[in-house]
Amino acid sequence: MLLSRRSLFASLAAAPLARATAGPAISIRGEQFLLNGKPTYAGRTFEGMKIEGLLFNSRMIQGIFDDENPATVSRWRYPDTGAWDAERNTREFIAAMPEWRRHGLLAFTLGLQGGSPQGYSQDQPWRNSAFASGGALKPAYRDRLRRILDRAASLGMTPILNYFYFGQDEHLNGDAAVLRATRETTEWILQRGYRNVLVDVVNEANNRKYEQGLMKAARVHELIRLVQSISSGGRRLLAGSSFNGNTLPTPEVAAASDFVLLHGNGVKDPARITEMVRQVRAMPSWTPKPIVFNEDDHFDFDKPANNMRSATAAYASWGYFDPGASDYSDGYQCPPVRWGLSTERKRAFFTTVKRYTGF
Repeated sequence: MLLSRRSLFASLAAAPLARATAGPAISIRGEQFLLNGKPTYAGRTFEGMKIEGLLFNSRMIQGIFDDENPATVSRWRYPDTGAWDAERNTREFIAAMPEWRRHGLLAFTLGLQGGSPQGYSQDQPWRNSAFASGGALKPAYRDRLRRILDRAASLGMTPILNYFYFGQDEHLNGDAAVLRATRETTEWILQRGYRNVLVDVVNEANNRKYEQGLMKAARVHELIRLVQSISSGGRRLLAGSSFNGNTLPTPEVAAASDFVLLHGNGVKDPARITEMVRQVRAMPSWTPKPIVFNEDDHFDFDKPANNMRSATAAYASWGYFDPGASDYSDGYQCPPVRWGLSTERKRAFFTTVKRYTGF
């Protein structure tokens, strides 16, 4: 049974609802992102490419990660303590954020159900979900999320908040729980006064491992519309949904979305990135809106042709995905994560963002 509005607001009343630190207001005009009414990277071009209005981003999906499965939690232990520590993970994430921002990174993707903590996984026995089985936000996850969103607001950054992930969706009890999770999370974000959050409601909705019907490609536009239908003080959240690497969203999702999310995983030829952007703009349902790659595990930043450059040249925002490995020295997805610029690859990405944006 779906929650009544009275029950929903009763559950929200238990959450800390003090207004968030005043932060930038994210909005869209045509294919551009605006912060406080001005295009991002205002006036910036780089080597003939228009940078103004783009949103360079990185997949930092595990910022509130935890594992409630005692059989697997030891996999993520810190080498210096021999134990996993979800609070430490979030503290170190927050401590790294100013450095990301100094290099010109304006956005990062953060997950309420994370991503594979092994980078890529066939089976996912760990249990990492911000939602109880009935859809309620768990207090500990909600608190870690609040701290990251507050810091993002103070830094002028834009989190791309992913609600659902195919490795953890089975822990929700059907449509009613999915709807509650979507509604309650959206209400909480709005009531706390965050103006800078974008929503990626389902990560890779066409992944065949999804068990929840509302999260699958044929119906995910219903969740996008639900997020968009909820408002507070005349404001609503901007929302979309991503699809598997090297695939396009359905026409229904492209039409429903405020911005189109693409993934570059599996795209070895940078020319294909350009073609994906062109194909989205050629859809019969297309209306001008930003196109954002928020996951791409291809790099080669020192080469004249690479996925980041192809996206930028096509006037699409690009997002770095560095899965790395579980050795506390590599990547941004495998806990325990070093959230700073701790590898040559990370430094190459952030240096490239700084060059492109002029920071």
